Amino acid sequence: MGKLRFNYGSEVLGQYIDITIIYPTDSYRCKPTAELANRAHKLMPDEKRDFYEPGMKFQTVYLMHGGGDDDSLTYRYTNAELFAQRNKVMLVTPNIANSFGANTRYGVPYMTFITEELPEVIQTLFASSEKREDNFIMGYAMGGNVALAAAISRPDRYFACMDISGGIGMTMDAGVLKNELNGSHFKDFFSLYGATFGDSENVEGSEFDLASVAKANRAKNLPDCKFILACGSKEFIRERVENDVSVLRKMDFEVQYICAEGYDHDFNMWNDYIEIGLDRLLPLKRKAVFPAVT
Repeated sequence: MGKLRFNYGSEVLGQYIDITIIYPTDSYRCKPTAELANRAHKLMPDEKRDFYEPGMKFQTVYLMHGGGDDDSLTYRYTNAELFAQRNKVMLVTPNIANSFGANTRYGVPYMTFITEELPEVIQTLFASSEKREDNFIMGYAMGGNVALAAAISRPDRYFACMDISGGIGMTMDAGVLKNELNGSHFKDFFSLYGATFGDSENVEGSEFDLASVAKANRAKNLPDCKFILACGSKEFIRERVENDVSVLRKMDFEVQYICAEGYDHDFNMWNDYIEIGLDRLLPLKRKAVFPAVT
């Protein structure tokens, strides 16, 4: 695998930010020459490797980390690199801190960064396909809700979304978010929640009201994203996840839901379902793609 920790100054966020980028380089080799034949150290049999070609690009999965994590922890606590290599797909994980991926009420527009600036930077500077059919968003825990919100907000960017254990932050049910903001738990123990989403009375009809956002995007004739939601049977946020599934289905979105028997809210769940998502659930081509020749 090729692994980069890219740091650049984000115009939207107003700060330098770290992004981990994974390339499936072990699947490719240089075109043979006499010099290479004499000196190359083979990582795997040649018949299993394709050639590097000018202009080649990769399908890209934006993988959002959980609360309290950063872009590096995802790759230290899971085998996401291995899964990406096996499926010949590029992974992109930005450090979005404990932002819930929101355009926060304290003035930092993370959702705009994720859905606008980040794809433009990645598709311009790296070998990431620009086609919607080649772009996906996935996340676990807090990152699951970030993925859900991004796919609802900009369905023209992503072909499919996988939300793994997403039980905090933006939700398809504005009433749930309002109740959390009004409840004592977040007010007493996690004031960042209120600072992020603001007054509960302003949630309905705002960008945090994902059902309303989805309806507005349909009125603009934007395409629907396909959704996969997964939650462990033992997870404390299971009811919240299943409520999101219910709302999505009532709105006639294409939704696949998996209740993973015996799993809890931890990296055992997230490692296994990142693997299952990449191996089986996301409609990946599992090969490099090339822009159309004009």
